[in-house]
Amino acid sequence: MAEPKNLVVAQSGGPSPVINNTVRGVIEAARQMDNIGTVYGAHHGIEGVLKEELIDLTAQSEEEISLLRYTPAAGSIGTCRYKLKDGQDEDFERVIDVLKAHDVGYFIYIGGNDSMDTANKIAKLGQERGMDLVGIGGPKTIDNDVGDSEFKLIDHTPGYGSTAKYWMHAVQCANEENRGSCPADPVLVLQAMGRRIGYIPAAARLADPNREMPLQIYMAESPCSLADMADNINDQLKNDGRCIVVVSEGFDVGDLGEVKDGFGHTSFSSSQITVAQTVVNYLNANGLAAAGAARCNVPGTDQRHSMAFASTVDLEEAYYAGQKACLLAANHESGYMANILRSPGEIYNVYYDKAPLSEVANSERTFPTEWISENGYDVTDEFIKYAKPLVGEGMVSIPMIDGRQRMTRLEPIFASQKLEAYVPQAKRST
Repeated sequence: MAEPKNLVVAQSGGPSPVINNTVRGVIEAARQMDNIGTVYGAHHGIEGVLKEELIDLTAQSEEEISLLRYTPAAGSIGTCRYKLKDGQDEDFERVIDVLKAHDVGYFIYIGGNDSMDTANKIAKLGQERGMDLVGIGGPKTIDNDVGDSEFKLIDHTPGYGSTAKYWMHAVQCANEENRGSCPADPVLVLQAMGRRIGYIPAAARLADPNREMPLQIYMAESPCSLADMADNINDQLKNDGRCIVVVSEGFDVGDLGEVKDGFGHTSFSSSQITVAQTVVNYLNANGLAAAGAARCNVPGTDQRHSMAFASTVDLEEAYYAGQKACLLAANHESGYMANILRSPGEIYNVYYDKAPLSEVANSERTFPTEWISENGYDVTDEFIKYAKPLVGEGMVSIPMIDGRQRMTRLEPIFASQKLEAYVPQAKRST
């Protein structure tokens, strides 16, 4: 029997409330695999591989690993927005050198489309260099934009259900605020994450599936202008005296002084002006059909790190997706992403399978046009039917000590560095 090879798991892009539970799924499944040796966590994603910063996860206590279930975001092993692009040959060679130096035979990258592309490229390059290297993807994105719009590559991504639950509760609370304060503040505008794809703002409808609130939802795809939005809001004010507006950060309101992240994506929370404030300024400048003023709330990264609102369904599925990724790796099924598919029938149930990394990397799920209501500022009952099972029924029970949440704190046990220090290509000064 061949000697066990080591495994590296890494995270990329924006985190989620459940991403650490996918890591936990990988670690705990690897313990059962005879052909997997030490599990390393790349410190801050692919940058940790390039810098040869590998956290020994096998050496951590079982208690700390189990607490990954309740630890949100990426504070355990870290994430990054560093992309391995074509032409960065030194970076690719460095990755292979590091994996060789640490006898790594399995590489699992948890993230979105860019991460799936990276996992695929690394696996192919390693095999070209004569390495027995398996590259596997683990799905993650709160935007739910990994995969295809026919939901054949993956039904939904771990992370989305929890962010959807966050917005379900946020809108319920906003409705209470608006009901009580509407004589002075008849319009409350809330800005949701979602650069180009509207799954996150759409989840606001889960707060009011029977459409009893004066709620309007504007996704990046909504066929409305800012002027149309103002007219719609004023019509709502004439009927109800108040209005709650959920608007995507990607809704087109003109120039925002956009700032780009390392992947080339717009980082709206870093840009000069917010969409929500632009909407509020426009409404107040042009007048409301009710006394008082519009106000706004602009949640930030709490949408993706609020463990209190994590979906219990999402947590469970994230864990099993990590297990599936590890199983694919152990079976040498290189070039695949672990996925979640919905079983046919009226009762919600899922199963775990695989999708080719090459297909996932070259796809981008869009929000189905048929799920946008005819008026352009709501979603249909079909979306509610799709999304409602993902948020779960109850609230997650969080371990506490002295009133504070108990989170994973890994010991800084790193693999011994065997290569010379290295600066990633894209970070070198010119």
